[in-house]
Amino acid sequence: MEDRLNSVSPANAIPWIISTPFFQGLPETATELALSNLVTRSHPANQVILLENDWGGSLYFIIEGWVKIRTYNLEGKEVTLNIIGKGELFGEMAALDEVPRSTDVITLTNTIIASIPSQDFVNLLHTEPMAGMRLAQLMARRLRQVNRRLRLRESDSQSRVADALIFLAEGQGKKGNTGTEIPNLPHRELSSLSGLARETVTRVLTKLEKKGLIKRDQDVVCIPDVSALERMIV
Repeated sequence: MEDRLNSVSPANAIPWIISTPFFQGLPETATELALSNLVTRSHPANQVILLENDWGGSLYFIIEGWVKIRTYNLEGKEVTLNIIGKGELFGEMAALDEVPRSTDVITLTNTIIASIPSQDFVNLLHTEPMAGMRLAQLMARRLRQVNRRLRLRESDSQSRVADALIFLAEGQGKKGNTGTEIPNLPHRELSSLSGLARETVTRVLTKLEKKGLIKRDQDVVCIPDVSALERMIV
């Protein structure tokens, strides 16, 4: 299916993007200039947005939906590096160093994405030091999360699934009346994120639910007490 221009116009998207954590507190004139060439598009689930080794000419913001950042190991097995959603940005590395993309980006749900030319983003970094600091903080947080998951690769399956859920809660969790809510992603995505077989992920999720550490419905996984789930990690 080809991309189609979404009903969320750039004019409507810009005020929302300015309100996201990355842009909060930056001078309005500089931000509006950086977003002056913004384009919005919608994509169906399971559509490739970026491919590894593509040359990068744009930076992207997620307005709605979820995407996964993936690569492949030496055996050709897919490895999910990150799953990000509303309010997050991606494609920043190729914008900075002008080299081909290092990962694939694929939508997990129907997704609305805004893009700006890489040069507009680089110009913002040159003129607004706070923007550079925000980008450094973002990249440090993502690196820290990946490092933690790598350290847990030798842990038991329960620890690895619990960590994957906490990872999603830290990035995109929303506080609800009964706890922290995250989308109920397909088990194959949690499998790739945790490095476990899909059957193992399904079994562990069932155990966590029986223990009251998570609650699931069709669209949402609720974590009543994130700290209690963290204590399951060994």
